Amino acid sequence: MALSPVPPVPRFRSGSGRICLDFMRTLRLRGLDGATEELDTPEALTAWVVQLGPYPDGTVVPVPSEAVLHQAREVREAVHALLTAARGDSGPAGCPAHERALLNEAAAMATPMPVLDERGTLTYAAADPIGAVVADIARDALTLATSPVLERVRACSGPTCAAWFLDMSRPGTRRWCSMDTCGNQAKKTTWRTRNPSGTTA
Repeated sequence: MALSPVPPVPRFRSGSGRICLDFMRTLRLRGLDGATEELDTPEALTAWVVQLGPYPDGTVVPVPSEAVLHQAREVREAVHALLTAARGDSGPAGCPAHERALLNEAAAMATPMPVLDERGTLTYAAADPIGAVVADIARDALTLATSPVLERVRACSGPTCAAWFLDMSRPGTRRWCSMDTCGNQAKKTTWRTRNPSGTTA
């Protein structure tokens, strides 16, 4: 198994409010034309864990095998299947048996361990950094699917976005996965519609 330095790219989207939802986003534009697999190589999975995992800067995350990459993507799709069922009429019991078993198996693995360093800072470590994060993702999905906060999971209102996020705003009216991207784009579109000449009043 090769070791990889922290890669500057690719950069992945975050900010959904749950690690399982962030991981779901790695199939970009899910269900839309132009859907893109962001975890297209083992190195991409390493980059995601380096960027969004709980480990301190400088942690070397091994580049996994193709088999591990395939398993991680299977967990991602199982997360999507579970949460889709949980948000529907059937609730989490409607999750297909194969996906439920896969998530239960992944969740049973070791997750990142909390470590208090000499400066009093809480960090995280794992013998298998990628496997531990995948286990954490599976546990997070199982917890979210059976939690009252599931009703606050939303799909982004952006017409070219398929990301889900956990709306923790007080009124519960958040519409965008990110105001910096989809929200800002919506504002620009609204302004152009109201100002077709491109000038202000």
